[in-house]
Amino acid sequence: MQNFDVDKTVQAWRSLEPPLFVPHNEEEYERIVAMLDMIIDEVGEDESHPLASLMEVLGVLVQTYEDRHLPELVNE
Repeated sequence: MQNFDVDKTVQAWRSLEPPLFVPHNEEEYERIVAMLDMIIDEVGEDESHPLASLMEVLGVLVQTYEDRHLPELVNE
């Protein structure tokens, strides 16, 4: 594992935490979906884009919320 600097991570997370979070309710879910939509518009299909990994993380957060809270979407 690479050297993990907790202090630098704490500093970086403070700037990321407001927009990046695990959604626990519909309002938060909608905020994450809106952010994901903006990132998708920016990244498109460019897997080398600097935000491609963020797009993937947001996608996982959205999918996890949908699986837990919107089971009707799974059955479609």
